[in-house]
Amino acid sequence: MTVRLLVSPFDPGAETNRFLAASEGAGAAVTFTGLVRRTSDDPVTALTLECYEALAQAQLERLRDAAIARFSLIAAEILHRHGRMLPGEPIVQVMTLAPHRGDAFAGAEFIMDTLKTDAPFWKKEETGDGARWVEAKGEDDARRARWD
Repeated sequence: MTVRLLVSPFDPGAETNRFLAASEGAGAAVTFTGLVRRTSDDPVTALTLECYEALAQAQLERLRDAAIARFSLIAAEILHRHGRMLPGEPIVQVMTLAPHRGDAFAGAEFIMDTLKTDAPFWKKEETGDGARWVEAKGEDDARRARWD
């Protein structure tokens, strides 16, 4: 499966090694792993991502297919968690293989920029002061718009 929605944590290194095992013909591989962030300015204690799984799966598959076609990728995979996660845990991993590094980087960046704005995930952060829904960010929209 090239798009996986997961509730349980995953091992980014093991996933990368598995993906690279099928890298015949590739000259470049790019892996991006997004983590639950916690800083002293923003003491998040947990993050919950909600989604309608069938819709999220279908949208991520379309996104992956678009990236493969647009950047002549040999392969691409998306792992995305939902449910409750703790700081430092991986949320998402995007992996691309291409004959050349430019396409591998661009494909991964395209997937992440589009995923951040178009994928149907709703994010709630927990802090010591309570829970809050996370609003969309203008900078994410701007990064997405550059691919149009």
